[in-house]
Amino acid sequence: MSKTIIATDQAPPAVGPYSQAVRMGDLIYTAGQLGLVPGTREFAGPDIEAQTRQALENLRAILEAAGSCLEHVVKTTVFLQDMAEFARMNGVYASFFPQNPPARSAVQVAALPLGGRVEIEAVAEACDCESVDACGCRDPH
Repeated sequence: MSKTIIATDQAPPAVGPYSQAVRMGDLIYTAGQLGLVPGTREFAGPDIEAQTRQALENLRAILEAAGSCLEHVVKTTVFLQDMAEFARMNGVYASFFPQNPPARSAVQVAALPLGGRVEIEAVAEACDCESVDACGCRDPH
């Protein structure tokens, strides 16, 4: 199997020696995504909801660039700066995975890069359809 590096300008660029995502065979592994607005180093907002929404939009963009989508995510890991915000993060998260949600781990960490409130990474299966639109998994938020 060959390793393919995934990069898109529709999500924040890597800020270190890592890739936005790597595809290996039929699986795509994303780097953790903060709630940063692409093209800036600014968070979508100060609250957990805005940052969760943007982190998931960033994941969506990376997965689409890799030939997949949120519907094909099999596992996520959510890193929270404060576990007391879990319920609020979870409300936004649930809207991105309304049916058949992926397996998930959620942990509190001492700190996140740039002072973020949430970081989310994913493992997804590559779509086997003609296009991301064809698999019916695009869900505008």
